[in-house]
Amino acid sequence: MSTELKVSSHLHGFARRLVAEGLLDEQAALEAHDKAAKKGRTVLAWLIGEDGLDLEVLATLASEEYGVPLLDVTAFDIANAPMSLVDEKLIQKHRALPLYLRGNTLFVGVPDPTNHDLIDEISFSSGFHVEPILVAANQLESAIERALEATHTEFDDFEEEGLEDVGFKLEADQSEDESADPAVDETPVVRFINKVLLDAIRKGASDIHFEPYEKLYRIRYRLDGVLKGVASPPVQMSRRLASRLKVMAGLDIAEKRIPQDGRIKLSVSRAKSIDFRVSTCPILHGEKVVLRILDSAATRLGIEGLGFEPDQRVQYEKSIAKPYGMILVTGPTGSGKTVTLYTALNLLNEEGRNISTVEDPVEIRVQGINQVQQNLKQGMTFARALRSFLRQDPDVIMVGEIRDLETAEIAIKAALTGHLVLSTLHTNDAPQSITRLMNMGVPTYNITSAVNLVMAQRLVRKLHKCKVQDELPPEALLQAGFGEDELKGLELFKPGGCSECNDGYRGRTGIFEVMPISDNIARIILEEGNAIRIAQEARAEKINDLRRSALNRVAEGITDLIEINRVTKD
Repeated sequence: MSTELKVSSHLHGFARRLVAEGLLDEQAALEAHDKAAKKGRTVLAWLIGEDGLDLEVLATLASEEYGVPLLDVTAFDIANAPMSLVDEKLIQKHRALPLYLRGNTLFVGVPDPTNHDLIDEISFSSGFHVEPILVAANQLESAIERALEATHTEFDDFEEEGLEDVGFKLEADQSEDESADPAVDETPVVRFINKVLLDAIRKGASDIHFEPYEKLYRIRYRLDGVLKGVASPPVQMSRRLASRLKVMAGLDIAEKRIPQDGRIKLSVSRAKSIDFRVSTCPILHGEKVVLRILDSAATRLGIEGLGFEPDQRVQYEKSIAKPYGMILVTGPTGSGKTVTLYTALNLLNEEGRNISTVEDPVEIRVQGINQVQQNLKQGMTFARALRSFLRQDPDVIMVGEIRDLETAEIAIKAALTGHLVLSTLHTNDAPQSITRLMNMGVPTYNITSAVNLVMAQRLVRKLHKCKVQDELPPEALLQAGFGEDELKGLELFKPGGCSECNDGYRGRTGIFEVMPISDNIARIILEEGNAIRIAQEARAEKINDLRRSALNRVAEGITDLIEINRVTKD
């Protein structure tokens, strides 16, 4: 703009610039100034809402007046806009568009760079330093609508079948306000989350992973122990998806820098609800949220549904029928230890027994069982809870995990003084569980006196009915662990594949090493023998290890060699 006009001294700032450049006459500029002042707005903001002005010329003058860079957003790739960094409510309120992030600075397209409330609110909400980029109001409106439409497209395409009865229930310690934050209670997001959770339940998933990356958002289900991608919503939705899940779990949606743990109770019908354990973790490009599905029906399968071999089941039932002693279950996370223990607790859960558990966390809630959540911040450790249990007239005690000598000693004491104690350890097999207790410092005479049974377990995927026969050379079978006498008549199968299965598998079953403490094994323990000696004696007593149990499942046609090689060593 090169033409300069004489301007009244009553005008100043941007209004004076508009007259000087010939965009407005002096009277119109004075009227705009007065009307804007009465409404508590800037002259620029007022003029943007007026008809008859060239908004792109207005933006050019504002850029020069305020020294703010001007962007032609028509050439900007909306797909790269970091929409997830700014709440949609603020975008709609201020008509501002996040453009790109550089370090700790978020550059935001705005129609009025003097709107300090806009800058402060977005900075506070996002946690970033905000730098305004001036964009012509007409271009900005179009860009915002395109960006918001892109983030909603995938959600709007979802079918609503089965969602009528879906909703989440508040936990006892949540207030109504925590579940109704208007910033995250947006219908497309709510429907999308409900659909993901409902599909996971229908497909029998054990976990759901919500994972944000720089240019990708991925949702995966753990189906039969293996993660499988199921959805990729727009990466711009990352923040709102995490916020919705945190609201449902009663977590602090403003806290994004530290991990949080919570719980969701989802009503899937008028008669049934499913619990989810929720864990959030800040990662490089947002918050990863993992949900563990806690279906209490899984613990009511009955002992016949666990996958024991006949002699293993007899040993397990004999041990849980004893009035005192200790039963140890070992295996990695996700190997089914909790279901095995709760199956026993359900069998023991009668009016005549007092059953108490301490867990971290309490995964499955069962009426009639006194369940305690470990809380280190409040000093509620496994050991402290166990001491309390012993003063509460217990019959059966379950300890989520024996992690240290103090817990081990109290559990052993309980088992020696007339209580049945069930617990877990993290070791690879049953013999190593014994040496783990010895390494903690538990006296060998206490181990042999208290421990009745040690079990190791894993979960293997079961072949679906679409399985097909497999032909393998005898050398491969011998190398896998079969004996020569087993090869005759051995019929093997491998995954097929159909619309009803997951890559040829459907469901899982347990493989077990069930080792009672016999007199010979007790003697080795008293002599402080190592795990190798204990394992050798167990084999001599015809106790199947995990590999042998897995091979039996292959011979029965329940699973295949590839699957057992995935979960057991050759």
